[in-house]
Amino acid sequence: MKKRIIWIVSSLCVLVFIVLIGAGSYFYDVAINRSDEDIKLHGGSDSETIVVSAMEQNLEQLKLEEVMEWTEQQTFETLELESEDGLKLKAAFLKNEKPNGKAVILAHGYKGNKEQMPGITKFYYEQGFDVLKPDARGHGESEGDYIGYGWHERKDYQQWVQLLINDHNADSIILHGFSMGAATVLMTSGEELPPEVKGIVADSGYTSVDEELTHQLKHMYHLPAFPLIEVTSVMTKIRAGYSFGEASALEQVKSNKLPLFIIHGDQDDLVPTRMANVLYEAATSVKDLWIVPGAGHTDAFTIAEEEYKERLLKFFEVAMVGE
Repeated sequence: MKKRIIWIVSSLCVLVFIVLIGAGSYFYDVAINRSDEDIKLHGGSDSETIVVSAMEQNLEQLKLEEVMEWTEQQTFETLELESEDGLKLKAAFLKNEKPNGKAVILAHGYKGNKEQMPGITKFYYEQGFDVLKPDARGHGESEGDYIGYGWHERKDYQQWVQLLINDHNADSIILHGFSMGAATVLMTSGEELPPEVKGIVADSGYTSVDEELTHQLKHMYHLPAFPLIEVTSVMTKIRAGYSFGEASALEQVKSNKLPLFIIHGDQDDLVPTRMANVLYEAATSVKDLWIVPGAGHTDAFTIAEEEYKERLLKFFEVAMVGE
């Protein structure tokens, strides 16, 4: 009887182990592995229910057409670098016709690419900035078979910064990211950066990969984080070289010494708004927090474009003091 119980318990343990490995592998393929397939995230654009009038819709359409027309008239150069682990990374670079040493690196979100962010690209260009828009590893034209959620990308951004300084005479650099890109610039902010980097703008960033994936797992699959997150994290460490726990924007921002501007919508379900408050409280540098009423995930520029621009200009005054 005792042997039978041991056999049953052992069999159940093996079965649970196999199920967990299978589930972890599935979640890795969905969330970490590179794929051109779009996935629906909890709180993503498909779930937003923003009601606007016909007049407002027409106005937004006219703005978009104007921005896209402007974008098509620009000549973007493709820049390349090799990452520390041997990946060929690519970025779109727009040299300002009246260069003044200012440059911005714009970081796109999860499953995004360098072709995005046209509105903020135009804004920075009009302020005299050169604009660099990298494809993150595992995205667009950059190599990489996994998504780093900003953790390995932080090292890539150190290289992009140095490229701007060495090859394009940049002496005042802003890092500005959206969603995963916001987490990327926050993670970069905790690394050693040259004095040419003046400030960090993080729009809709998460505190850590662990917390963000836990949030998605709970709302998309209605599953508890433990032990699936831990199993997938171990699998990610083996296959991609990082764990969810170490990939923390929250811990990195504690080491940041640069002026920091955190932006977040109060209707953000994809990256909970509370994460912006946690990041802000943890930051010890000169900092500002703007929670945008009525804005969903990365919607602040669309919802409140003029105020967004005004607040950025004020931030530049703080970040580039003495310029």
